[in-house]
Amino acid sequence: MQIDVEKHLRIIKEGVIELIPEEELICKLKRNKPLRVKWGADPSAPDIHIGHTVVLQKLKQFQDLGHQIIFLIGDFTAMIGDPTGKSETRPSLTAEEVKENAKTYQKQVFKILDRKKTKVVCNSEWLGKMDTMDFFKLASQYTVARMLERKDFKQRFENGVDISVLEFLYPLLQGYDSVHLKADIEVGGTDQKFNLLMGRTLQQRNGQEQQVVLTMPLLEGTDGVQKMSKSLDNYIGVTEPPSEIFGKTMSISDRLMLRYFHLLTDVSLEEIKKMHPKEAKKILAKTLVSRFYDEKKAIEAEREFEAVFREKKKPQEIVTVKLKTDKINIIDLLIKTEMVSSKGEGRRLVGQGGVRVNDKTITDDKALIELSIEAVVNVGKRKFVRVICG
Repeated sequence: MQIDVEKHLRIIKEGVIELIPEEELICKLKRNKPLRVKWGADPSAPDIHIGHTVVLQKLKQFQDLGHQIIFLIGDFTAMIGDPTGKSETRPSLTAEEVKENAKTYQKQVFKILDRKKTKVVCNSEWLGKMDTMDFFKLASQYTVARMLERKDFKQRFENGVDISVLEFLYPLLQGYDSVHLKADIEVGGTDQKFNLLMGRTLQQRNGQEQQVVLTMPLLEGTDGVQKMSKSLDNYIGVTEPPSEIFGKTMSISDRLMLRYFHLLTDVSLEEIKKMHPKEAKKILAKTLVSRFYDEKKAIEAEREFEAVFREKKKPQEIVTVKLKTDKINIIDLLIKTEMVSSKGEGRRLVGQGGVRVNDKTITDDKALIELSIEAVVNVGKRKFVRVICG
């Protein structure tokens, strides 16, 4: 592999917040060998969202340049929960929840990445085999004082907010992933900088060449305040129905729309600024739907949006689902009609008052729904399905 270092460096640096350190990346490129580029994602929720695609697009650039992507599914670390940016200890997930969430991950990332150029691994393959002494050895490679240099840990410590010892283990385990995989580069959001640098530290202490760290900008959620997150319900999922992606995009602020254009598309911002915000948002919404589905679905989603919101109508074509039962639990109903991708998501939506059956809000996740007569179920403002017993 003959690498044009100047070209690779120019493309790799596009949109990057920090490259740590650039001189080491140049040295790695000059060896004319494909680099092992690591990106990890914990399946803490069933779906990835468009915030993840900022990093995924960078990984696709690496693939196009001839490098190998290692997509790490953090099925082991997800059971701890990444404490990054959290103001309190994050509840751990069960193995069953993690397994359920992980099912859709590969399908989703390959909407952007090239499957043939991607190696998929799960960190339970090595972390799950570590014994007590292995964990003691790993924990001895870093100090509490250095951990408390991390901004979110420091703030919680100073405010008297609990920090579990388990949370201290998380960055160590993420760093050890890089040791095990012998990563040349690790890519992540700016909020992951501490964890990414931990990989460099542990590689050095284990006699390996250190990985280069690339941090990418974080995409704010649809609320325009906090970073996009499934747990904050401010996300746009890449596998959500086209109408949902379109509608959520149309709901964002004008300022946020420009940032989405900048981070998610190649459209000229100068041209967008000349347009009416509503028309610009339609372009953004259709661009996103086309990326994850196709142009035809984007046009249909636009028509649906106009019918539901401007004309205050229910969708003209509501999908009909037949179930061989006349009574069903509301969560099971949402799963069987594919209105949600996990029971956890269903319970969350019901708890938030986001599920209606025949225009009645369902607030009890143990509620039984009668299907002896037609039931129209809608989740949020844009998802509708007609259910009949048959």
